[in-house]
Amino acid sequence: MNRYLGVDLGSTTAKAVVVDDAGTIEAWSIVQMGAVSRAGMQRAVDEALADAGLAPGDLSGTVSTGYGRRLVPLAQRSFTEITCHARGTSAMVPGARLVIDIGGQDSKAITVDADGLVSDFAMNDRCASGTGRFYEVLARAIECDIGELGSLALRGGADLEVSSMCATFAETEIVSLLAQGLAVEDIAASVHRAIAARTLALVAQVGKRAPVVLTGGVARNPAARHFLSVALDHEVIVPEHPQITGAYGAALLAREHETGPAAAAGDADRPSQVPHSEPGHSCAECDGRPSAIVELGPVIGVRRQ
Repeated sequence: MNRYLGVDLGSTTAKAVVVDDAGTIEAWSIVQMGAVSRAGMQRAVDEALADAGLAPGDLSGTVSTGYGRRLVPLAQRSFTEITCHARGTSAMVPGARLVIDIGGQDSKAITVDADGLVSDFAMNDRCASGTGRFYEVLARAIECDIGELGSLALRGGADLEVSSMCATFAETEIVSLLAQGLAVEDIAASVHRAIAARTLALVAQVGKRAPVVLTGGVARNPAARHFLSVALDHEVIVPEHPQITGAYGAALLAREHETGPAAAAGDADRPSQVPHSEPGHSCAECDGRPSAIVELGPVIGVRRQ
């Protein structure tokens, strides 16, 4: 039986997933890093392969994704995280139509069609607002362990005004609220509520769909799930392992492209057409004029509706 590896080298974690011919997950690993790291990536790969009882030479294909996707020497192909998160989430949660992925340093809203292909997307990768880093700022300011932040926020009742969504200035605002003697539970809840509202604005760029699936490390935070569900006025589904959807999607793409030609330089999913719609759509280096191709960092392929 053939085995395939997907590697998602993100900004703060490295994830690796091994699947078989049927696309079933045989092993996976998550390695926490301070930043994009070859060493962290290699640890994740080594742990996943060891758990699957495999050596690198036993693999029939490897695909990489994430910020550091070009730093994975085993990979024959690389795909953008938009494509891989859509593919992996659709496999984990069949029927998913909206994927909200909140990682360490970026957040994404992706609409998915009935075939699990990307219909549209919006991405915040220029600001730490609403990302894992923002939650770390909150935890540090109120002197709370990051793992306990969600349960603390769920105990908050008062809706306090949190005006700054900039991670640089938010800590100062949180300290000011603490200096007023306000309860840390209320502060934590209010910040979570404000982040959910910010995420809702990202979703508005692609259109709300259902079912809604939340992925990424922030999906493990019960308060993040709760307040996002309230903001969307819809149930938010969290997969059993929300951090590995990108790596899982990459592994599935490795399986599907085993017999195809090797990827040329750059990403394998370089698009032929990318829709450019409303002003404010998340496009890096875009002059606002409609064009056949719009670049968002590395070029990402989506299906025209």
